[in-house]
Amino acid sequence: MFYGEYTHNLDSKGRLILPARFREVAKENSIEKFYVTRGLERCVFMFSEFEWRIIEQKLKALSFTKESSRMFNRLFFSGAVEVLPDKQGRFIIPQYLKDFACIKDHTVLIGVSNRIEVWDKATWQEFFSKSSPGFEQTAEHLFDL
Repeated sequence: MFYGEYTHNLDSKGRLILPARFREVAKENSIEKFYVTRGLERCVFMFSEFEWRIIEQKLKALSFTKESSRMFNRLFFSGAVEVLPDKQGRFIIPQYLKDFACIKDHTVLIGVSNRIEVWDKATWQEFFSKSSPGFEQTAEHLFDL
């Protein structure tokens, strides 16, 4: 669904633009609304409303008696906010999420199939540099082709 890597800057009003290809995918799939929240590895996760509902159901099914479930759900859902990109595809990420992901001006938006991740550009470059050398080993452990 969402694929690719795109570099964008926040505009003077603090808005971020959804890459043209992501806007096309959203239009093709009648996606008007997204949910953004704290992601993993210091990025912001961005889900279509449909994908958000699926994840919400899975997380609601976790046992609230387990401390790790409570902690994750608190951080994940308390950070969540609905965003509606305007006609030009611009949207605002709340300041607390930008602070969480260390986003200042320069961002990278990456498509990860059912979600979009928004990264501070320097944080993404650091993550990519550290992770890419182990790409083949990770594939070997995950897939038995």
